[in-house]
Amino acid sequence: MGGQVSTQMEKRKAISTEKKNLCDLQQGCGKEFPGCDYRPPDRKNWMSGLNPEKVHLNKIVWPGTHDSATNKIGIPFVSRPFAQCQSLSIYHQLVRGTRVIDIRVQEDRRVCHGILLTYGVDVVLNDIKKFLSETQSEIIILEIRTEFGHEDPPEFDKYLEDQLGEFLIHQDDHVFEKTIAELLPKRVICVWKPRKSPQPKPGGPLWSGGYLKDNWIDTDLPSTKFESNLKHLGEQPPVVSRKFFYRVENTVTPQADNPVLCVRPVTGRIHGYARLFITQCFSRGFADRLQILSTDFIDEDFVDACVGLTQARVEGKV
Repeated sequence: MGGQVSTQMEKRKAISTEKKNLCDLQQGCGKEFPGCDYRPPDRKNWMSGLNPEKVHLNKIVWPGTHDSATNKIGIPFVSRPFAQCQSLSIYHQLVRGTRVIDIRVQEDRRVCHGILLTYGVDVVLNDIKKFLSETQSEIIILEIRTEFGHEDPPEFDKYLEDQLGEFLIHQDDHVFEKTIAELLPKRVICVWKPRKSPQPKPGGPLWSGGYLKDNWIDTDLPSTKFESNLKHLGEQPPVVSRKFFYRVENTVTPQADNPVLCVRPVTGRIHGYARLFITQCFSRGFADRLQILSTDFIDEDFVDACVGLTQARVEGKV
């Protein structure tokens, strides 16, 4: 018993130290970067507001959400706090400015997070189609994967093509160099990551898993995750020469051996440091690598930081 108490005290001390490290770094370095003062007048149409004829896909800093369809997962006040990573529906995330969606499914096409379940993937797709019907120039990256430990939904690729066919941007390396205007009226890059089923083929309407990469680590320590994100981002080629999307997740994850298991207070340890992360990318000389930045419980300030840097790139300020 005494050993367990000692271990918990050491973990709490480590978390406290890491939180202080990020706080001190922000106080010492600030959180200013090119475009940091920009606020999109209409987050729902922020890509349109930057002029689709000027915005190349490889200039965009894409605001994304982690475990995007978990707003109603599990049982309220019982299991939900342990798996909920977003409080908004997919539609309202898109309206807020999110442009990268992360969906995990099981064999019956229901969205899941581990063993916990929520609504069917049709709810997600209907929200996306509603948003697309209300906007004209917003591009979305939709990642759908089979959750670990689950089987692929049968013929899911055909289902996605049937549901989103008119909007799908086909898998093509030249897409990265094009402007939004050159891609319209196609609006969705759909990355399908099955566990066992065949990967989408080049030139087809869906994109294979290798086109969306990250280096996720499973930790609840905020400074450890922050520095890991910077390290792995710095190892990537610049966005202008890359033929894949690279995602950084500004999140930390509850650990089973820690007394705090609810997502919100744990991920809150790093949530407020997105602007600091961008600032550090500039300080360390690899801001030209940053492309997708994702978060739990997305808010307006997170979106504005990504859009602000995008605007600075488009205007040649970086």
